Amino acid sequence: MTTLTSSGTTRGPAEPSGNARVLLRPLAVGQVTVDGGLWRRTADVNRAAAIPEGLEQLEKAGNLRNLEIAAGRADGEAIGPIFADSDVHKWLEAAAWEYAREPDQQLLDDQLRVTALLAAAQADDGYLDSVPMLRNVPRYSDLPWSHELYCAGHLFQAAVAQVRGTGRRELLDVGVRLADHLVATFGDGEGQLREVDGHPVVEMGLVELYRETGTRAYLDLAQWFVEARGTGIIEAHGHAPTYFSDRVKVREATTVEGHAVRAVYLGAGAADVAIETGDAELLAALDTQYRSMERGKQYLTGGLGARWEGEAFGDPYELPTDRGYAETCAAIGGVQWAWRMLLATGEARYADQIERMLLNGFLAGVSLSGTEYFYVNPLQLRGDAHPDEDRNPAHGRRTWFNCACCPPNIMRTVSSLTGYLATADGPSLQLHQYAPGTVTAPLDGGTLRLRVETRYPDEGRIALHIEEAPDAETTLALRVPAWADGATLDGAPVAAGTYARSTRRFAAGDTVVLDLPMTPRLTVADPRVDAVRGSVAIERGPLVYALEQPDQEEGAAVDDLRIDDAAALSDEFRPDLLGGVTVVRASGAVASGPDPDAEVPYRTASPASDPVETREVTLTAVPYYAWANRGPQPMRVWVPTL
Repeated sequence: MTTLTSSGTTRGPAEPSGNARVLLRPLAVGQVTVDGGLWRRTADVNRAAAIPEGLEQLEKAGNLRNLEIAAGRADGEAIGPIFADSDVHKWLEAAAWEYAREPDQQLLDDQLRVTALLAAAQADDGYLDSVPMLRNVPRYSDLPWSHELYCAGHLFQAAVAQVRGTGRRELLDVGVRLADHLVATFGDGEGQLREVDGHPVVEMGLVELYRETGTRAYLDLAQWFVEARGTGIIEAHGHAPTYFSDRVKVREATTVEGHAVRAVYLGAGAADVAIETGDAELLAALDTQYRSMERGKQYLTGGLGARWEGEAFGDPYELPTDRGYAETCAAIGGVQWAWRMLLATGEARYADQIERMLLNGFLAGVSLSGTEYFYVNPLQLRGDAHPDEDRNPAHGRRTWFNCACCPPNIMRTVSSLTGYLATADGPSLQLHQYAPGTVTAPLDGGTLRLRVETRYPDEGRIALHIEEAPDAETTLALRVPAWADGATLDGAPVAAGTYARSTRRFAAGDTVVLDLPMTPRLTVADPRVDAVRGSVAIERGPLVYALEQPDQEEGAAVDDLRIDDAAALSDEFRPDLLGGVTVVRASGAVASGPDPDAEVPYRTASPASDPVETREVTLTAVPYYAWANRGPQPMRVWVPTL
């Protein structure tokens, strides 16, 4: 298996400038390695299987052929959605971060071949988006739906990844030409377009391009796009603005609404702008919005988006389980937004959010093999669920989608994961996420190098072995998750939901141990979450658990299970199951199924007794991220109580 590593100097996917108003600074991608455990297994299949197969899928689906036609190298008509180029850009970003960790000539050759295709398709004035070009769609004539700036944003992110990950500037040159075109085209100046894209992401891309090139105009344009939202632009096109996160100005909004991916991408881009411009008012508004999302519009898994209609957030506490949408891309955008807020505020709750989303809402979106995907991540699949449309999880994970935004988005997130694990600031190193590997940080007084020894998230012991230390007093700040009541640092109690700190003059050979309690627990929802009232969910450490049909006793249909919430839970590591997982067992019962003689599924409420017959069974739960790796099976996260 491949160790995630690199030259050690590669800057990561979100690298605030030297003047940015942040409390924490990311370590370079190669200064953090992951060489074992769950994330190493995930990275291995991402590199060996997902990225090569992703390029093949882009060939089969016609994304690359669109570019060949636009470049004059082939004949034909455009294939696929109008935003087809964006999937190419996300794949390029994934390949670049993979190359950064371990150079590979094939990875580089594939990147440069696709990059040359983009360069050849680019118009003389810098415009680039193959499908509108081939369909003769007038430029920027329907930005609520054309995704032209969305595609541009992903191109900018890929260009930055390629120059940081490989040292090659070809894609950066393409990105700069396109960005210069956008600077000349959009704004309040004479002859410029006062328009915003229906799908944010260009804001993040422009800010990162500014960070890479130092061209202030890119930051200014990103700021303009953020400030222009909520001023009636999309509504003037005849569209209801809520779906597009365009009903309220960003700095005046108090919650998230509309299409979930668009909303969180906008939040992340606005956070970038706030960080780089020192806009405390904007940052405070984003903090309010994130808190509102976390409090009432987020699933236990970290999943975002309650409605299939519009792939959207619902009302507060509207969180259905079987019809929950929770698009994989929304979890990715949520991580990106939380990471930027963590850098700006240093608050542990944002790192908790990243962990919840990554290990549950995000990781469930990809199979253990790395090559099959969920677009939608509900918290329940009924036994008689009918697989209607392509995205329906009743099909099981799919190898690709007609709208294939999620697969390459997963690839680039896994490839860049080490950029989200640790930060440093002056004399202090902060560890936000835990995985076995190494961390090397330049601190005041010298280099701190340590090895992380852990089996997290299966076990809660995290041992940090110091291999090199500065000749100065140094602080290790270790996140104690909010769920970890009873945690200790070197045997002393530490508060959950904070950073536990060890400050001293470290020396090679020292060890610091954080112990997190991993006792399985039952979780209840706010009673306003009507869909799960009277139910509980199982959690263990950072993982949300699910009851999946293959693990239950014979004749115990998942749809009919009930849990005894007064009985103790037990756990056991199963190396033979689903790549090696810890299962949790609970006492419960299986209720008799539907009454075949009943004319309707209702009855008169009786205070005397529940006429449903039950028999005792043991319930077995597996990590939610691992479900559906044995085919599409009935599953539920929230279980009714006895």
